[in-house]
Amino acid sequence: MIQRPLALFAGGLAVALGLLWLLQGLGVVRLKPILCVAACQAVEGPSIGWVIAGLALAGVGAAAVLGGLRRR
Repeated sequence: MIQRPLALFAGGLAVALGLLWLLQGLGVVRLKPILCVAACQAVEGPSIGWVIAGLALAGVGAAAVLGGLRRR
């Protein structure tokens, strides 16, 4: 019962975060680090690592959303 709304929420959050990472990796969005434990640095310019991580997380999130929508 609660699994469907949880899958939809978590999947939507993962898609949003994945798209943010993708845009940061492409150099479209530039944000300063908000909370750092160690010496954090902002992503400067395009970064293939963040593009790949963003695509992967957005893909996993989209699969969770689709799975949540298909459940009955």
